[in-house]
Amino acid sequence: MPWTQERVLAVAPDAASVKAGRKLAVPGPWSGTGCNESLLWGSCQGSGKKPYQVSIDLVGPAYKCSCPSRKFPCKHAIALLLLWSDGRVGGTAADHAAEWAQHRTPRTAGVTAPATAPDPEAQAARRAERIAKMDAGGEEFGRWLADLMRGGLADAIRRPESWWDAAAARLVDAQMPGLAERVRDTAIDLSHGAGPAELLERIGVWWTMVRAWSRRETLSPALHADLQTSLGWPIPTAEVRAGEVRDGMWTVVGSHRDETGRLTQQRTWLRSPDTGEFLMVLDTVGPGQSLGVPHLAGARLRARLGVYPGSAPQRVLFADQPEPGEPAARLGPGTTIRSAFAGAADAVARVPWRDRHPVVLDDVALAGDGLDHLVDPVGDAVPLVADTPQQALFAVTGGRADQVFGELDGGRFRVLTVVADGMVTAL
Repeated sequence: MPWTQERVLAVAPDAASVKAGRKLAVPGPWSGTGCNESLLWGSCQGSGKKPYQVSIDLVGPAYKCSCPSRKFPCKHAIALLLLWSDGRVGGTAADHAAEWAQHRTPRTAGVTAPATAPDPEAQAARRAERIAKMDAGGEEFGRWLADLMRGGLADAIRRPESWWDAAAARLVDAQMPGLAERVRDTAIDLSHGAGPAELLERIGVWWTMVRAWSRRETLSPALHADLQTSLGWPIPTAEVRAGEVRDGMWTVVGSHRDETGRLTQQRTWLRSPDTGEFLMVLDTVGPGQSLGVPHLAGARLRARLGVYPGSAPQRVLFADQPEPGEPAARLGPGTTIRSAFAGAADAVARVPWRDRHPVVLDDVALAGDGLDHLVDPVGDAVPLVADTPQQALFAVTGGRADQVFGELDGGRFRVLTVVADGMVTAL
């Protein structure tokens, strides 16, 4: 019998478990998920420090979770089943799941029927249901934005965070968590002094996103994928691994970690020595979880990369373990500050909701009273992001660098890697 959504909900012990399971059936709180012919497993971050370990015997079926709930299956198991039935789980058996399965083997020796794959018709129905929710949510958010503009930016800036959080919560219910996170981040930034010009710019981006979604059939496949991901509908890893793969040598040009809501993200930027193309590896973990150690800036890696659909610079994942090569002494061809801004403007024209743009700048110097600008040989300057460690940057460069790699973000530059005196140094 296929594990349709209806079957998943049918095994729930009560309606409260169904409701709680649906709320958790999103990628955010989950890590280490995977499945094989008979097992399904994953770790779900709860309110505590240690995530709950969930194991499901799909043949039995039987359920195990490290949470204190006495319900079987608990809300975590229901959420994991919903994710799996939607085709968003795949991998190699986790230790806790494999050990539990071995202990169950004597009791289930007579059960040999393999677990069935998620029902394609059920997946199509769930996809249609999600699209309908996003359509309705996008229309509602568009009306909310129109009301905001009629009330004026000054009125919006004075609003409490709870007002913005309420709008974000409605977007989450509409299956647009990525857009919801932008709204929440804006509320925080306004409380820290962001002004009307910045708010107006963000409102324009939000409006563009919901209008683009309403006309998604007219978008190119790459732009449609960009929009879907930015709204918070991720591309399943299994689809990426089964799609386009690029094999070659790649230079690690820099990496950065930041917190987005309850999540911590690590961006690792790669560059092709042959074409100069930038690619990004994005890793995300929930509260209490640790990210892996990033690859060192300047490292050369021989690797096969699974490529996510979307516009350049595209997101990728390592299809297998990369092999190290000789480290790089430079980060590839650089550019001027003026050309960097022109390239960023072109990227925004193509993908208006794209926030960051990778850039290598040649021959720049620190300038300004607080060493808070970079200046190139022709005199063009770019301000650094507010959290730049100026003292560390000055210590590494002595005030001048042969190259810097970083991200243009909101008209400011985030330095991630410096090349000075023949040394590649991550900041």
